[in-house]
Amino acid sequence: MAGSGASDDEVVFEVEHCIRVFKSGRVERYFGSDPVPASTDAATGVASKDRSISADVAVRLYLPPGSKETGDEHGRRKKFPVLVYYHGGGFCLHTAFNAIFHAYLNSLAVRTRAVVVSVEYRLAPEHPLPAAYEDSWLALCWVASHATGPGEEPWLADHADFSRLCLAGESAGANIAHHMAMRAGAEPLPHGATISGVALVHPYFLGEGRVPSEENDPAMAENVVTMWRVVCPSTTGVDDPWIHPLAAGAPAMDVLACGRVLVCLAEKDVVRDRGRAYGEGLRSSGWAGEVEVLEVRGQGHCFHLVDFVCADAVTQDDAIARFVNL
Repeated sequence: MAGSGASDDEVVFEVEHCIRVFKSGRVERYFGSDPVPASTDAATGVASKDRSISADVAVRLYLPPGSKETGDEHGRRKKFPVLVYYHGGGFCLHTAFNAIFHAYLNSLAVRTRAVVVSVEYRLAPEHPLPAAYEDSWLALCWVASHATGPGEEPWLADHADFSRLCLAGESAGANIAHHMAMRAGAEPLPHGATISGVALVHPYFLGEGRVPSEENDPAMAENVVTMWRVVCPSTTGVDDPWIHPLAAGAPAMDVLACGRVLVCLAEKDVVRDRGRAYGEGLRSSGWAGEVEVLEVRGQGHCFHLVDFVCADAVTQDDAIARFVNL
């Protein structure tokens, strides 16, 4: 019994100051789990509110200022693009409602002039993948259910322009956004909703062998592989199509259900070259859309969440805003 207890207390994955996962399944999170309330942001004028979609899934909506203005000579309400956003954190960290994402999405909502829908999905390892994918799809379908006008959420029914429905996310959230667009290619969204574009920010993708950006930080490269095996214990490994969309046997990329993809990279990010390969692979897949790649020099993974008003973060968010508003 003593030996069993010692084994159960073995740490199988740890990000210092963030999370510790034990062999027993016990999880200790030290960062990113505390929610802040929805509100009207004094700095940006963006209003936010929360909606529960199911027992497991919720969203926080962000409405940019100016929503009470009329959009045309007939007095119809002003319409905004819709941006469904999936937060990162390696599938095991953060809540969509924490202070970092709340502040960032207030900023992004005013910059994009979009109704932003930030998705709260279940976290691994308590809820291993594909739980996050299933929750994220449920949320996307809920958003799409407003595409023909009526619906239970007035911010979407009254203000959403579904001709400009985009998905976005950073890190694991970018991975999720890709898979949501892939699923929409095989399983149409409700009410005829279609995805205009997908913005992948520092996407969390892996693969066999080492690419140069991983060689620059082998310890971190190994860490993200370990994290993948923890959050998806049923995985076949780093060539699993969930984490490596270009793997042999992965679904054909030409079914990606959008016309545009923006891939944002950071020069010092350990997964930079996986994101670059994704863009190249998408271009050569036979997919009929357009790929734009933006790389910010001198920055690391998810740098914009540390300081989203720095010049490089503004450059990246301006690119996202242009993309969403095409």
